[in-house]
Amino acid sequence: MPGGATTFDQGCSRGGHISAEPRINDRIRVPEVRLVGPNGEQVGIVRIEDALRLAQESDLDLVEVAPMARPPVCKLMDYGKFKYESAMKAREDRKKQVNTVIKEMKLRPKIDPHDYETKKGHVVRFLNAGDKVKITIMFRGREQSRPELGYRLLQRLAGDVADIGTIESAPKQDGRNMIMVLGPTRKKADVRAEREAEKRKNPAVEAEVVPAEVVPAEVVPAEVPEAAVVAVVAVPEPETVE
Repeated sequence: MPGGATTFDQGCSRGGHISAEPRINDRIRVPEVRLVGPNGEQVGIVRIEDALRLAQESDLDLVEVAPMARPPVCKLMDYGKFKYESAMKAREDRKKQVNTVIKEMKLRPKIDPHDYETKKGHVVRFLNAGDKVKITIMFRGREQSRPELGYRLLQRLAGDVADIGTIESAPKQDGRNMIMVLGPTRKKADVRAEREAEKRKNPAVEAEVVPAEVVPAEVVPAEVPEAAVVAVVAVPEPETVE
């Protein structure tokens, strides 16, 4: 049977690091335990010697699963397999975790229509990706005496993206700025799941093909057939767009 981990009481007595792993096999130093079988069946209270003998006969480990119980609860299991499966489950759980990302978009209260549409497009893209967006209205000079301009602009933007985002933090003054936070109506986990499903349907490498006329002439030698040239452009998304 595999060896046991450092015990709780050993770590305490030495004044060192206390192991989070349970005590197993001969590391369990109590006169009797409440034994649970490998399939979850209740065996009852038995002497530690008998529990260890049963573990050895079954080619399993005796693992202390409830050390604070009286007597401690121990289970017969393959501890190596248990640790491996636990590690794999933790890994899968970490993959499923979604980190909250807050993008930021900065606007001026007297923004022109073209710039507004451009920045609104960025907000739409962020929300569709499942990210939150912090909208900052920057006031300068005399604009600080007209906070209603910033408030109206924020309300207008919130209305324009109401089908894909909601106001999570209402507009509020923050020094010379006015801030509002928009949240996506769809969860990022759902967006990620859809993307994974789309990748499975289309296993081809997702790359942006630049039209031939956009590729600089010096990059494409004359002797190379035009059909054989594919340029992939990777443009990082900025966290803050001004």
